[in-house]
Amino acid sequence: MRAVIVAAFVAFALTMALTPLAARLFRRLKAGQPIRSDGPQTHLAKAGTPTMGGVVFIFTTVLAYISGHLVLMALPERVNGVTFNRPTGFTATGIVLIGLFVACGFVGFIDDWLKIRRKHSGGISGRAKVVGLSIAATIFGILAVYYTGSIDSKEISETVATPYLSFTSDIGPNLTKVGMVLLIVLLVNATANGVNLTDGLDGLATGASMMAFLAFMIIGFWEYRHWCGGAQPADNLCYDVRDPLELALIAGAAAGAMFGFLWWNTSPAQIFMGDSGSLSLGALIAGLAFASKTILLLPIIGALFVITTASVMIQVTSFKLTGRRVFRMSPIQHHFELAGWSEVTIVVRFWIIAGIGVAIALGFFFADFLRIAG
Repeated sequence: MRAVIVAAFVAFALTMALTPLAARLFRRLKAGQPIRSDGPQTHLAKAGTPTMGGVVFIFTTVLAYISGHLVLMALPERVNGVTFNRPTGFTATGIVLIGLFVACGFVGFIDDWLKIRRKHSGGISGRAKVVGLSIAATIFGILAVYYTGSIDSKEISETVATPYLSFTSDIGPNLTKVGMVLLIVLLVNATANGVNLTDGLDGLATGASMMAFLAFMIIGFWEYRHWCGGAQPADNLCYDVRDPLELALIAGAAAGAMFGFLWWNTSPAQIFMGDSGSLSLGALIAGLAFASKTILLLPIIGALFVITTASVMIQVTSFKLTGRRVFRMSPIQHHFELAGWSEVTIVVRFWIIAGIGVAIALGFFFADFLRIAG
């Protein structure tokens, strides 16, 4: 747990310190966020606010992850009554999750850079964005289901992801490895775009993502404290997960970075995360779900992202079929803006919705453990 706390604190401190410096640098470089002309008119006042803040917290999360590993290197650990030395190197889980995080952030960075260069809110096309995310998800999805790696030069058989659907553990059916890679690609695209659509008001996506990472930090640490340790489970009270402490470490680092970034991103935002931030966050949230074997919990943990995405789908479908709009504007947060709600009110109430989703998901997770234990 000490390594997780260190990683979270390092990410928080670095993000708090570096974000205002990045905001000033991006402002000098005229890297301001172009505002949609067809969006709420109140957003026009935000024109010129620096964007690409996601570059900062991607960088600080990776540094915090490395810092956590420095703590792990020297500390032996006792799990299920057995004392062992921790692995000194990076794990397959770390390679997959950090790689996916950075790669999808790079896709978003290209989108942000084109928006700034063209001075228009349209960056790369939606199709190009999906292709970029899919390529990144495919590469790291293949690593997740095929690559095992080693721990201290000892080969192990577990992979980061298995071919099975999961809720709080694998429940089936067997989708095959190819099927799981395709599911990972779908999850990454869906969650990345869900966070991207939610990122429309100051602090909204940052706070909601922070809650999701806190949930995965708790799940990862609980799985670690009840870990099978790579052995065949003697009962159903241990979790057969590849690197549960690594999950808690990465989720803790990301949550800490979100805490630090929220200080500068809350209304009125001094910097926006941009697509470099939203796409990377969504990809990492999806990655944590398949690595922790909680795939079917993902829509509950990310309930706000699901609602936001659904509002866009409903709006588009209704307009194409009937010529009428269900909402004044989509995503749904803009509907409430046009209804007269203040930005801060919308953000806080949507955070409550995100928190309820996280609480329900954790309730399911621990209730399933208690059910088996009982």
